[in-house]
Amino acid sequence: MQRLEKFAHISLTALAAATVTMVPGVASAQENAAGDDDTIVVTAQFREQSLQDTPIAITAISGDDLAQRSQSDVSQIAGQAPGVNLQPGTGSFGPSLAVSIRGVGQYDFNPAVEPGVGVYVDDVYYPSLTGAVFDLLDLDRIEILRGPQGTLSGRNSIGGALKLYSKRPTGSNTGMVSATYGSRDRLDLRGNFDFGLADDLSVRVSGSAKRQGGYVDVLDFGCVNPQGSANNPAVGGIPARTGSADCLIDRDGDTNYQAVRGQLRYNPSSSVDLMLSADYVNDSRRPSAAILRATYPLSPAQLDRVQGDYTGIVWDDRFICGPFCNYETGFAPADPANGFLFDTTRDLKTRYEGFGVSLLGEFELAENLELTSISGYRDFSSQFSNDSDLSPLVLNNSYNDLNVTFYSQELRLSGSLANDRVFWTLGGFYSKQETDFPYVQDLRTAGLQFASLGEMVDAESLAFFAQVSWELVDGLTLNGGLRRTDESKDYQFSRRFVDGTPGVPRVGGLDGLVGSYDEARWDYRVNLQYQITPEVMVYGQYSTGYKGGGINPRPFFTTQVTSFDAEALKAWELGLKTDLFGMFRFNASAYLNDYSDIQLVLNSCPQFTPGGAVFPCAMTANAGDAEVLGFEAETQIRPADGWQIEGTISYLDFDYTSLNPAVSAVTLDAVAPFTSKWKYSLGTSYEHIFENGSSITPRLDLSYQSQFFVNSGNTPNSRVAGYTLLNGRITWTNSDGDLDLSVAVTNITDEYYFVGAFDNQQAGFSMGQPGRPREWAVSATKRF
Repeated sequence: MQRLEKFAHISLTALAAATVTMVPGVASAQENAAGDDDTIVVTAQFREQSLQDTPIAITAISGDDLAQRSQSDVSQIAGQAPGVNLQPGTGSFGPSLAVSIRGVGQYDFNPAVEPGVGVYVDDVYYPSLTGAVFDLLDLDRIEILRGPQGTLSGRNSIGGALKLYSKRPTGSNTGMVSATYGSRDRLDLRGNFDFGLADDLSVRVSGSAKRQGGYVDVLDFGCVNPQGSANNPAVGGIPARTGSADCLIDRDGDTNYQAVRGQLRYNPSSSVDLMLSADYVNDSRRPSAAILRATYPLSPAQLDRVQGDYTGIVWDDRFICGPFCNYETGFAPADPANGFLFDTTRDLKTRYEGFGVSLLGEFELAENLELTSISGYRDFSSQFSNDSDLSPLVLNNSYNDLNVTFYSQELRLSGSLANDRVFWTLGGFYSKQETDFPYVQDLRTAGLQFASLGEMVDAESLAFFAQVSWELVDGLTLNGGLRRTDESKDYQFSRRFVDGTPGVPRVGGLDGLVGSYDEARWDYRVNLQYQITPEVMVYGQYSTGYKGGGINPRPFFTTQVTSFDAEALKAWELGLKTDLFGMFRFNASAYLNDYSDIQLVLNSCPQFTPGGAVFPCAMTANAGDAEVLGFEAETQIRPADGWQIEGTISYLDFDYTSLNPAVSAVTLDAVAPFTSKWKYSLGTSYEHIFENGSSITPRLDLSYQSQFFVNSGNTPNSRVAGYTLLNGRITWTNSDGDLDLSVAVTNITDEYYFVGAFDNQQAGFSMGQPGRPREWAVSATKRF
């Protein structure tokens, strides 16, 4: 009852600011606040609607807005999206993205676990967090749907959905080229060209290439601390690896990314529209930027295993290099005396290569009856090696080789009845995913060294869904949805010596074991919206969603081969959307989520470890239930011609209501990983037009998010402190509107902050991912 009372109070508070403007005879006389030319059309309910007419909490960002904010990849858009966290993965998780909306999401790339936010590219489901740091290449818009989308988006959209939509070919014979140069030899090249082959056949080709030097120095420990110095004894110390005066070996956090997309559109009539798309991505770079933040004492046995030949060195804070440097090496020589029979040294590289093909077909079968077919195929591989402790000692090294193929097919039959008072959609969705996942783990603090010849993961999903919108009386619309999903997953474990032979101590019993998971789910949505005036709409909604269960992907003992159930969400939401006075847009929502069977990765699980030891453990389990209460608001104001102000704010209160008795590492006062209580943003731009028709547009963007934790136990060193970022950009556009020259500075105040962390007390270290320092860039864009 107390939570419901608080929900009601927050709902009234969040909506009050706009409610006072709902004066009869005033709001109804106004035009669209953003102006007809800026109306954003979204397709969240399987049909085209304006953003303001859609009764869902959506942040919609146009491709032009992304460019004006100097944003080039998907991780950067969270700044202006309330309740959304998008953080690049740590080096241990490769080129992945941690995604969370309203405290619900996922940060683990492993194919045995499912994302908590559905990611879509041109309505084709993207099945993995690996490779999800998409370049914002030639986009029409991004839609971020907040709250469970179990009926509309389907599987793994329990927190919401992130949808990217490309610009479609039109045969316009137009194009664009853009070049950017900036800090640390940054060089970005972008371009697109849209041309017609025939009256009904058009092509659009777009491409992007980005390079930039890293911003975390990888230094030679033996050079910075010569043998015989206080931190490096003459006997049993660490020798220098390089003779350079600056002791620099390399830099992490660099960029080396290329992408290309081609689209072929056949549109012979208003009844047939076919679009074939293909894309290719190559990302090859050093590991993500990381520094060592803290060390934890090791036992004498652990220290003996990690020292190797450096017997005079102890593991302590001497290996903390500084705010933008580390001492990683990737070296892991064999140590047969301690049971490590193989040299697992690897070059520290992160690679991703993938391609996708999709076919979108839209067919008007009859008046008010349309069939949509969406076919997708994606194949990608990613190899990444990691020295997690960021030191010359061998505490925790790994190499991963992830290979995924994914196919999906969706069919929708849509129509309208009763003079367009009823819109309906019936549909089905099928997907199949196959994963081959070889890897090498060299975990010397745990006394383990083993390899997988390939964890084989097969997953299938089949769903049927229905959606209806019925205008009961003028202005009052009932929206409802239903989805049935059946999915299954098989996970086959492989545990061998690094050379492929069987019989690995401790973990060898896992070799060949198969875990299985099956789930059948019903999800519902009931939504009532009321158009008070043409400019003011309110809605109330109840919806559900889920994230699929599976098998613990990282067992170190047979006792840790356990399944975990799907997690589920029941959500109540109240929302308001307004366009007032011809210059003021205000959207707000308040929600209460009943979150059950929450899946968390546990770093301590003595009940599943022989002898009750807490380590090693990296086990996915259903940890408990929680209630999540929050509100969000977005506004856009145009005080004068050419002047625009945007703002967002969100508040989230996450409370565990119960915990699984078998879970020892989580407490009731903890919060889910990657959950910030407060976020806000403020942006403004002003376009000044000169007498000759050219213009100059300065823009500032401020964003803040409060602290969050990166692990389920909320350990002190897993905390990422809150931070504020200020970005600026000035753009000059010529009188013909076909040439832009821009100067941009990001992180103007040069704030030192972290975007992520990894805290492993049992393994002896805690690392952090520093965000980018202040950077500048100059750009030129030519349209033709």
